[in-house]
Amino acid sequence: MGEPGREEYKIQSFDAETQQLLKTALKDPGAVDLEKVANVIVDHSLQDCVFSKEAGRMCYAIIQVNNMPMMALVNPVYDCLFRLAQPDSLNKEEEVDCLVLQLHRVGEQLEKMNRQRMDELFVLIRDGFLLPSGLSSLAQLLLLEIIEFRAAGWKTTPAAHKYYYSEVSD
Repeated sequence: MGEPGREEYKIQSFDAETQQLLKTALKDPGAVDLEKVANVIVDHSLQDCVFSKEAGRMCYAIIQVNNMPMMALVNPVYDCLFRLAQPDSLNKEEEVDCLVLQLHRVGEQLEKMNRQRMDELFVLIRDGFLLPSGLSSLAQLLLLEIIEFRAAGWKTTPAAHKYYYSEVSD
C-alpha cells in the first residue's frame, strides 16, 4: 500500500530504468535531466493518448516540488495540452476535463513563459468549440469556460462563476 496522500502514477509500461528516472523526477526534480524526463513523458503521451492525462498529472506534480523545473517542462506540457486540444480528444469529455483542469492549474504560468504557444493552443480550443459537431454539452461548456477564464486574465469573474457553477453551488 502507498503512503496516505501520496499519488501513485501509472508508469509500469516503461522499462525499469525509465521508471526509476520518473520516480526520481517526481521526488527530486533537481537530481535528473528534466529535458530527458520531459521527452520521455511527451513521447509516451503522443504514442498513447490515454497516458496524456497521466502525463499532465506527473508534470504538474514535478512542478509543485520546485518551480524551477517549470522552465524545462514548458514545451513538453504545451505538447501534451496541444494533444488534448485535437479534435479526436475534444470528443471525449474526460480529455476535455483534463485539458481544462491543467489550464486552470498552470495556464497563466505557461502563458507568461510562451505567449505565442498559448495563443496557438487557444486557436485550437476555439476552433474545437466552434467548428465540429458532436461535442457533448459538457465539453462545450468546459471549452467556453476556459476561453472566458483566459480572456478574464486567468480569473473567474463573479458573473462567469454564477453562470458556470450555479448548478453546483448551494
